[in-house]
Amino acid sequence: MKQAIVARTDIGMGTGKLAAQVAHASLSAYEKAETAARNEWKSGGQKKIVLKGNGEKQLQRLADEARREGLPYALVRDAGHTQLEPGTVTALAVGPGGENVVDKVTGDLSLY
Repeated sequence: MKQAIVARTDIGMGTGKLAAQVAHASLSAYEKAETAARNEWKSGGQKKIVLKGNGEKQLQRLADEARREGLPYALVRDAGHTQLEPGTVTALAVGPGGENVVDKVTGDLSLY
């Protein structure tokens, strides 16, 4: 079991902003997962990776792929209180789910 979080590299988020958006995505997708998947992921160490995304269109496409694969996912839109315009898509979490299925969706991306 693992979770992949894809964070945009094209919008110039600061380090703290990036960390917050990744955390929002991770928790939101976790909350959407079925109880059995949540429990298995938690008991297995909550494996997660953060990957580079190059834009909103890519994150939307990956979200569609996750949905087709039956994986929980969460797209994060910023509230716009600090660095970004309200509604800016910042990150996507895919999973928790089977590592092979998560990799099917996000396996071509580079580590952040």
